[in-house]
Amino acid sequence: MNRRILTNSRIVTIISVVAFCAAVLCICLAPTRKVLAQNQTSTQVYNPYPPGILPSDLNSELLRVEREVDFIEERALARWHALAPPTVTNQPPILQGTGTESVETLGELMNYDKRISPEENQACASCHMPYVAFSGPIPSVNLTMIAYPGTAHFRAGKRSAQRYPYAPFFPVLQYNEVQASFFGGNFWDSRATGYLLRNPDANQAQGPPVDTQEMGNPDIACIAYKLSKAAYRPLFELVWGKDSLNINFPANTATICATPGGAAAFGGSTTPVQLSPADRTKASNVYDHWGQSLDAYEQSVQVSAFSSKFDAFLANKYTMTADEKAGYDLFRGKGNCNSCHLDGRSTAPTPPPPQGTAPNGEDTGAAASTEPLFTCFGSSNLGLPLNPRDAFYYQTKPDPFGFTANPFGFGYRDLGLGTFLRSGVGSWASPNSSWTQFAPKTDGQMQTMTARNVAMAPRQCATTEAPGPYFQKEFFHNGYIKSLKQLVHFYNTRDVFPFQVTSGHCPAGTTEKVDCWPMAEVPNNEDMTVGKLGLSDQEENQIVAFLETLTDGFTRPYDNLDTFTGACMSGGSASTQGNASLIPTPTPLPPCASAVCDVAPVPAPNPIP
Repeated sequence: MNRRILTNSRIVTIISVVAFCAAVLCICLAPTRKVLAQNQTSTQVYNPYPPGILPSDLNSELLRVEREVDFIEERALARWHALAPPTVTNQPPILQGTGTESVETLGELMNYDKRISPEENQACASCHMPYVAFSGPIPSVNLTMIAYPGTAHFRAGKRSAQRYPYAPFFPVLQYNEVQASFFGGNFWDSRATGYLLRNPDANQAQGPPVDTQEMGNPDIACIAYKLSKAAYRPLFELVWGKDSLNINFPANTATICATPGGAAAFGGSTTPVQLSPADRTKASNVYDHWGQSLDAYEQSVQVSAFSSKFDAFLANKYTMTADEKAGYDLFRGKGNCNSCHLDGRSTAPTPPPPQGTAPNGEDTGAAASTEPLFTCFGSSNLGLPLNPRDAFYYQTKPDPFGFTANPFGFGYRDLGLGTFLRSGVGSWASPNSSWTQFAPKTDGQMQTMTARNVAMAPRQCATTEAPGPYFQKEFFHNGYIKSLKQLVHFYNTRDVFPFQVTSGHCPAGTTEKVDCWPMAEVPNNEDMTVGKLGLSDQEENQIVAFLETLTDGFTRPYDNLDTFTGACMSGGSASTQGNASLIPTPTPLPPCASAVCDVAPVPAPNPIP
């Protein structure tokens, strides 16, 4: 018998065994879960973490977000039911009238559907809620464990939750030979290249449903199976074709798809649902349509809204305050932010020429784009320290399903784009072997995200900055930075206060993130256009004030901004925000694991320590 073909009885037996073992191991953290349709107990808590990594309110906060997701899903279902059916016409066929809204609503329904995950407890939105610009919705997670727990609690990824808005506008990943740089793609490491769908955002949407650390399905066919059972199946078939979900699933599909990916029972197979070749092709097509539908929602005005104060400013419908305008001038000048977070205008000369003049033929800085995206679509290594709070470092033991997320522990180094170009551990396989040669020049590089909505917070919290009331967010790929003030101060002083220490070990008399910056996790390819900008404390604050003008919802309401039901935080200062939760990096720090740093072409010019 093929070992990859799992019988119902075998999976039920395995799940029953791990259910008992995990319940005994970590019953104190186990949330109450419903029983699945197969009458098997839902998955069990995995807790390899030392005290203080998981926040004490994690269970209640996860349940709070689940309730919010359910509430928004009900809104989306009501919008669908109120939608006038489009008329199918034309050649090629077009859904006339409400076709655009139909596919956007389909993507919205998918985004808030918890039933897509094996545990029926995690939607895409569980880690990306609208009131924080579709980024991480739990303040205590943003403060401590960085990455969000997946469907199997408490597996977690290794990076912060990126924001959805404006991600659909990133181009297909490409290497620019003139600039010797990569541009485009989605995810922090650009691994969602869009090479096949020609749409990185749709490609990105195909990642979390089958990521072992996130929604955790063991097979993309599980998505097709669950969509065939969804209440909004008629909408999917309206958009993508009547026969699109007619797939002959085997009898044990529900059991397989209720088991988190990576389970030892699957024997390493990523296609445990046994389909005929024709039905496997159908399931793949459904998964492509899954990604395309989510992209339609993310590109809609509900998500990528262009409705900020800055957009009103460009339309001459808003006058910036003195601090906002000073911050904008610094953003484009002394702060050098506009060299990567492009505002659709030229980088203004410093000092700027007299108003209305253009000496030596220079650009006056007039707006060249009415909807600038505040990104160059590139990647950069900003020299961030390793963050020992990241839960990923501690997942060195098998979970109840026999899955180990990180056998390297603190020997893991996040090389970002460089790892992806090598098709390395923790990333995806590269679809272009000609890119591999550039890995050493891209080690440590992470995507330059749009600065739009970087300051978005729930209405009742009003800000992301202490003393508050504020919503605790995390910034950059490893969540090391906790406020916009810290973010700007890092760009400004990284090379003014450098110390050859790891996080949690700044010398006595210094304050980490204020006058001590620990050494970079990946020292190669560090971006030297930042680090010593010479900004004063007031100028840093003015740049923060400008960043706050990029928050959508000013010219018209931002959808579902009202759905946060959690608590705001207060106290402290923006400069030292999150410092009370710092923990020391283990010493000595293990060297970079061979499986990460000895993959050809190896990091250069120096090995990664």
